[in-house]
Amino acid sequence: MIMAPPESDAAWRQGELIELVIRDLSDRGDGVGRYAGRAVFVPDTVPGDRVQVRLMFVKPQFAHGRLIGIFEASPHRVQPACIVADKCGGCQWQHVDYEYQRTAKRNLVVQAMERIGRFENPPVDELLPMGEVLNYRNKSTYPVGLSEHKTLNREETPSKVHGKVIAGYYQKGTHAIVNLNQCPIQDNRLDKILEIVKQDIQKRKWAIYDEKVNQGNIRHISLRVGRRTGEILLTIVARDRRTKDLWEQCKEWMERFELVGVCLNINDRKTNAIFGDETSCIIGRGYLNEEFAGLTFQVRSDTFFQVNTEQAEKMLEAIEGMLELDGTETILDAYCGVGTLALPLAKKVKKVVGIEVQESAVGQSRLNAEINGIENTEFHVGSVANILPTLRGLNPTIVLLDPPRKGCEDTVVDQMLAMKPAKILYMSCNPATLARDLKLFCDSGAYRLVRIQPADFFPQTSHVESAALLVREG
Repeated sequence: MIMAPPESDAAWRQGELIELVIRDLSDRGDGVGRYAGRAVFVPDTVPGDRVQVRLMFVKPQFAHGRLIGIFEASPHRVQPACIVADKCGGCQWQHVDYEYQRTAKRNLVVQAMERIGRFENPPVDELLPMGEVLNYRNKSTYPVGLSEHKTLNREETPSKVHGKVIAGYYQKGTHAIVNLNQCPIQDNRLDKILEIVKQDIQKRKWAIYDEKVNQGNIRHISLRVGRRTGEILLTIVARDRRTKDLWEQCKEWMERFELVGVCLNINDRKTNAIFGDETSCIIGRGYLNEEFAGLTFQVRSDTFFQVNTEQAEKMLEAIEGMLELDGTETILDAYCGVGTLALPLAKKVKKVVGIEVQESAVGQSRLNAEINGIENTEFHVGSVANILPTLRGLNPTIVLLDPPRKGCEDTVVDQMLAMKPAKILYMSCNPATLARDLKLFCDSGAYRLVRIQPADFFPQTSHVESAALLVREG
């Protein structure tokens, strides 16, 4: 197979074969090499690999390539634990040894702080590693589809005749389902369930949703387990309630798998969002109990709760150390969710005020506070930008920010600067938006970046969580 001469500009075009040495890992999980002074991003590669790559998507200053062969393997390359790791889009780094994953994740945070935040020598601590790098996820949600699938006419209903029921994760960069019966990164107590549920859906001849024509019914299978309690909750996500013999089948699953409950979530929208707004309990109870940071939490199928229970506790301990609490503080938790941070911290401060846009999450925060006998909290429903002006007289000592991946809205940054808390603790799953927002706080002259603690919540993937501490100047 002919390749272009080394570092040839003539080879910088789609379809060309080039030789490349991988030097780094990107925040999307791809290996990165340089060819003729330009960056080339190649999935399934490891720094230290010398590889043959076909250029697939070429721009003037960068390209995306497909791995064709490995001339010389990196010492950091390992055999993946999963047989479909090269196809499944769930994990990007199963072929990378864990020690190097740790190094790479810290580097992602450092690079974002330097390139986007413009911080010189950013104060990034060593990554908090995971002890168990497999079997850690307490929740898995699988899209459901059909093998041997054909595009349906709008008059047709997806059913058994169109193929075998499959479920898994999407193939990288597509919506093609990689069929799985178990997943090595999820809690292994869930492994016994997925295959049987698929078989039962097949036997019942339940219609499978086809996103191309917005027809059919069953969309996702969601499994959740309490890491400390062992309680398991199964949820079927469907387009509507018209599911024959639903109660009978749920009763079978309840008994066979010793579940605490089986739920049905209705999502009738043409959307990539997994859950709809309506969840009902078919049998048992619609939540599981989990022990977290010495507290009991009720967690529903559609509740956001960190998927890595043990690492979330480690990060909470690190945050408590960073904040140096003395019991006199008032904390504003500006994106509080179900109170995962707010409730444990409430035990150690004077008062916690939480804001959360999702009404059901606020309801759970209040309920979990009541369950644990915590009385020094209050929770408000709405966006941070809308609720803050209504909290007259609130002068928090500390503000916790844990926004979605897109980061804080500009108005929220402005509101924090006007509020002038002594400390801001910003937790983020996206180093790029974290760096952007930290720069806004520090460029104002009002705050100084003291410390960033990265943590590995998602071994075998490129995702990294970070907690950054800002201290008010003057």
